[in-house]
Amino acid sequence: MAEASGQFGVNGPENKRDWPALSDAEACEVLSHFPLPAPARQVIWHGRRPFSSTGVVALADGSRVFVKRHDHCLRDAAALGEEHRFITHLAEQGVPVGQTWRTKTGQAALDLDGSAYEVFSIMPGHDLYETVQSWEPFHNVKHAFSGGLHLGRLHEAARSFNAPARPSRRPLLSTFEVITSPDLMSGLERWVPQQAGLTEALTRHPWREDIPAALLPFHERLKPHLGTIQPRWGHGDWHPSNLFWNGTGADAQVCGILDFGMSDRTCAAYDLAVAIERTAIAWLEPRNDCPVIHERLEAFLSGYLAQYALSREERRLVPLFLPLVHVEYALSEVAYYETLVHDRAGVKAAYTDYLLGHAHWFASPSGQQFLRWLTRTLQAPSCP
Repeated sequence: MAEASGQFGVNGPENKRDWPALSDAEACEVLSHFPLPAPARQVIWHGRRPFSSTGVVALADGSRVFVKRHDHCLRDAAALGEEHRFITHLAEQGVPVGQTWRTKTGQAALDLDGSAYEVFSIMPGHDLYETVQSWEPFHNVKHAFSGGLHLGRLHEAARSFNAPARPSRRPLLSTFEVITSPDLMSGLERWVPQQAGLTEALTRHPWREDIPAALLPFHERLKPHLGTIQPRWGHGDWHPSNLFWNGTGADAQVCGILDFGMSDRTCAAYDLAVAIERTAIAWLEPRNDCPVIHERLEAFLSGYLAQYALSREERRLVPLFLPLVHVEYALSEVAYYETLVHDRAGVKAAYTDYLLGHAHWFASPSGQQFLRWLTRTLQAPSCP
């Protein structure tokens, strides 16, 4: 069995793991329920991303598969089926996503002993950002352009996917149910009790005072434009470590898209704003005022707009969504760290640094300057 290292935590690499690593015996048992070409032999690689346990498993014939385990508190087979239907649709449209395996009984994933397991064929290419903390920017403008190009392809392909939004009780999704409510706080009061553990977790924070102060001004700017939203599924977590690449250097291009765990029915403008939030702003450099990497963002937008034609309304919505796209995910993380893994540093990162801190940055002179720049850039006549 491959040695299991730690995980990426909220403050960087950690030696501990929130969820136990996949074992050889576990992998063999799980994969016996899937119609693979040969039996499983051993786990030869362990992933370090949080929220689940992942591994590459070698089969007896020399081939390999990717296995991902989720605790039922986060995902069961029915929830994974929602994601897999979107993945299957994208594959049918020619988008380079991972091939999913169904169980021998035809299920999208396997429920076993309080966990859900999904299995993917090994994606071709290289995981260039394997050792990089999530949400780090693209390494260079060529990577950024290719990343934007493929998000545009995904949004174009998603036009013909008509599945409803996922249930509100699902944790750790990139959703906009709350921020698209006509009244932000009323939307929160309805949504919070549906998230397991969130009501309890929020009793430790003055959220009814903090959230209006930090977020209501941004919501008031978005509210007049809610009627222009065109609902559509999106990836929900677009950043370079969720992409595979066809080379190892500066000229590498995206050749695979993975991790649809946060996908949901939102809209293209929202999903683009999520991608900008997670690739263009150096959130991990707060002492340097979280600088924006403008040249890489310009390349990303150029690639995106070469594949997906944003309407005038969508161009207006992107900067309006940007200070708000993190709200529901950040709150879901508060419940996750508080009630599931009991990580005090994670709670602080989710509530103080993420939910409120990102909003405070967007309200700062640097954030306001960036929002004006993005608005001008998307509305410029020269913008594709």
